[in-house]
Amino acid sequence: MAGGYSATPAGELARLRRYLEAVAADRACPLHTAVAFNAAYFGYERGGEGYGNGPFDLDAFPRLTLGDEVAVLPVGALVRIDTGSDPLYAEIVYKEGRHPALDEGDEIAGWVSGAPLGASGPERPEQMRRPVRRELLVPDLTAFGPALQLGQAKLRRFRARQKWLNKDGHVVVSARYGSPEEAGLDDTTAFALHLLAHQREALLSPLVPVSVAHLTGSSREEQLREALGGLLDTVDHVLRTSDNLRSWGHYALTRVRVAAGLRHDGPLGGDDLRALTGSLERGAAPATRRRHGLNGSRTVYTAIGPWLRGVDGAAPLLTCLEYAVSVCRANLAVADFVRGDTDNGLRAETDVRITFDDGFENGGVWRSHHPGSQGADGSDPLRPAGRGWRDAVCAPASHQTAALPPLGVPPEEEAEEGRRDIDALPVDIPLADDDLLGQPNYLRINDSELCWRLPLRLAHLMDGTLPLPPRAREALACLGVDAAPVRLELSHPGGELDAEEEVQEVLLKLGGDSGMLRGVQWPIDFFPGLCLYVQWPRGGTVFRLRTIELDDPVEVDGQLVAHRYDPGVLTREGAPGSGRYGDSATGLDTRHLVLRAVRRFGRLTPDGHALLDRAALPRGIYHTAPSPHQVSALAQAIDQLLAERYLYPATGSRGADGQPHHPAREGEPRIALVGYAPNTVVVPRSGSADRVPPRVRGVEHFVHGFLRRLPAGAVPQDTQRAAYREHCRHVGKADGWELPPGYTFVTAHLRRR
Repeated sequence: MAGGYSATPAGELARLRRYLEAVAADRACPLHTAVAFNAAYFGYERGGEGYGNGPFDLDAFPRLTLGDEVAVLPVGALVRIDTGSDPLYAEIVYKEGRHPALDEGDEIAGWVSGAPLGASGPERPEQMRRPVRRELLVPDLTAFGPALQLGQAKLRRFRARQKWLNKDGHVVVSARYGSPEEAGLDDTTAFALHLLAHQREALLSPLVPVSVAHLTGSSREEQLREALGGLLDTVDHVLRTSDNLRSWGHYALTRVRVAAGLRHDGPLGGDDLRALTGSLERGAAPATRRRHGLNGSRTVYTAIGPWLRGVDGAAPLLTCLEYAVSVCRANLAVADFVRGDTDNGLRAETDVRITFDDGFENGGVWRSHHPGSQGADGSDPLRPAGRGWRDAVCAPASHQTAALPPLGVPPEEEAEEGRRDIDALPVDIPLADDDLLGQPNYLRINDSELCWRLPLRLAHLMDGTLPLPPRAREALACLGVDAAPVRLELSHPGGELDAEEEVQEVLLKLGGDSGMLRGVQWPIDFFPGLCLYVQWPRGGTVFRLRTIELDDPVEVDGQLVAHRYDPGVLTREGAPGSGRYGDSATGLDTRHLVLRAVRRFGRLTPDGHALLDRAALPRGIYHTAPSPHQVSALAQAIDQLLAERYLYPATGSRGADGQPHHPAREGEPRIALVGYAPNTVVVPRSGSADRVPPRVRGVEHFVHGFLRRLPAGAVPQDTQRAAYREHCRHVGKADGWELPPGYTFVTAHLRRR
C-alpha cells in the first residue's frame, strides 16, 4: 500500500475497505482520509477503546487553547486541550475557516469565497510576516477510550463557561501558517508533513503493526514522505470507491447515516435540505421580469454553516461531532441536486447556475449566478473555483491561494526544509480555456450606465483596438450605423499619460456579431493582462476607461507591474518574444524557446500556472522534426530551467482521446509534465514598511523608470538609450533592449503629487 492503491492487490484493498467501513459505522464523526489513516496505521479499536492502546506520548501532543494563536493543525492531528484541571486528549476530525465576514449570515460578500490567506477585504492582502487564519476545529474527545475521557457533566460545564471549548464543544483558534503556500496545501499533504514533524516517534514506533520505516527500509525524509503519500493515496481511494460510504471531499459518511438524515422529518432533515437547495436557486433568480430590456445579473454566495445555524431547532445537531456530520450531509444534498437536476450546474427553468466555490470557509460556500447560461464555462460545478475572490479583485498571482510552490527556492533550502511532493499539491482547479481567456466581466448594469472589466490582450495592443462586450454592442445598435466617431477618456493613476492619450477620438465599429473601438492609442506602459475598467453611459458617445493601481508594485519574472492584472493573460501573452511591436520566437535562445512554449501552449490555471506535456515541447518549438543536436540542446535547457526553478516537474496522465490530464486520472497511463509558475515578488514603494500607510497628495513618492513619447521629429539622447538598455538588462527583458521609435526613457526618480 505504500506504493499507492494501483500497486496494491485487490484482496488487500478489500480487507482495508471492510475495516474502514466498520470504523466509519462505529465513529460518530465523518471519516476523513487522515483520520482513516490514523485508524488503520495506529490500530483504532472499535467498541469505545479507540487509540487507548496506541504508541503515543500524550505529553508530546500539540497543545490547544480556545481563542489562542497556535501553529496550524491539520485534520487528523492528535492534540491536548489544556484545561484548569485534567487535560482533554482528542483527535481533530474536522476543520473549517471562520472568516469574520462570515459570522453574520449565510449570504456573504463574494470576495470571501476563495479569498487568500490574510484577506480582510476585496483588496490585495497585507504582507504578513506570520500569516494567520481564523479556524474552527472539531475534536473527538472519545478517540482515546474511556480511560482518558471526562464525564459529560464536566464537559457541559466547560462548554457553558466557554473557556476551553466554545458552547458547541469546538475550539476556535488563530492558526499560524509558515507561509501562504502552506495554507494552499491539500489536506493529506499537510497531514503527512504534520506527522513527520509532530508524530515522528509514534510513526516510527516498533509498537505499530508495521512502521513506515520498515516499509521503506529507510528513515530518510524523502522515502518516508513517498511512502506516506502512497498510504494516504490508498486510504483515500478505498473510501471513495466503497459502495457503503459516500464521500464529500476527503470526508466519508456511511450511506445508512446519510439516508437516515434525509428520511428524518425534524430539523435538518430531508425537507430542510430540499429547502436549502431551493434557496440557492431562488437567491439569484429574478423575482419578476423587467418591462424593458434584460434582467440584471445577480450573484449570491451562500455559506453552509451559517445557513444550517439559521434553521429553527437545529442547534442540538450543530454541536460537538454532529456539526461535522450535518455540514457534510448538507453539501452532499446540494451536490446531488446539482448532479441530478441541473445541466452542469445550470437550472434551465430559472437560468441560474449553482456551483461550489470554496471548500474551506464555514462549511463550504456555494455560488448561485443569474443569468447562468452566459456564465457557463464547462468546468466541473462541484470543484471549488474561488470565483468570488477572482471576480472581486484582479490580484497578483502571488496573493491568491497558492497551489504550487513559488519559483526561486534554492535547491539546498528545499532539501533542508523537506521537499513537498508537487504531484500531491492541489492543482486540480479548473484549467482555463483559451477561448474564455480574458472574457469581460460585467460590474454594473442599470438604466443609466454599463460598466465592465476585461484584461488587455496582446492583439488589442498591436492593433490599437478595444472589443466591446455583447450587452454594449446590443445597446449601441440603437445608433443605427455601422461606424461612428466616439471619445475615449483614459485614467491611469500612478502611470504617465500624454495629453493625446488621456482624451482620444476613436472609431466605433459595429456589424454582425462584432463591435469594437478602433484607432486606440495605448500608452506605452500598458501590457497584456492589464485589467481595464470601462464605463459607458447609455445613449452617449463617450467611453471612460481606467486602471487601478496596486498598493505595492510587483515584479513578475522581471516585469514590473504596478496595476491590477489578469495572471492567465500575462502568462500566455507575456511570454518571451511577445510585445506590442510583434510576437515572434525569432532570435530567442533555447531556454527562452522552452519557456515560451510552456507559457504559450500549456494548459492554464486561473492564477497563471501553465502545464504542458513534456513530450509535446519539441512540437511547440520546432516546425519540423528536431535534429539530434536540437534534441540534446532542448533536454539540457529543460534540465537547467527545472534546476533553477523557472519550471517545475509534475506528473499527469493521458486519456484515451490523447488529451493530457492533471492531476493524473485513475486507470490512465502516467506522463511527465513541465509547469510554469509566475515568479512574483512584491516591490514595496520607497519608505514603505510591513503595513503601507495611505498616500496623500503632496507627499514624495518613488516613480519607476518608464517610456515617454517624444514630440514629432525629436530623438532620444544617447544617455537615455544607455539607461534603457541598463533597465532592460536589470529586469531580464527578452524582446529587445533598444528604445522603440519615437520614445525616450525616463529613469527612476522621486515625485510629489
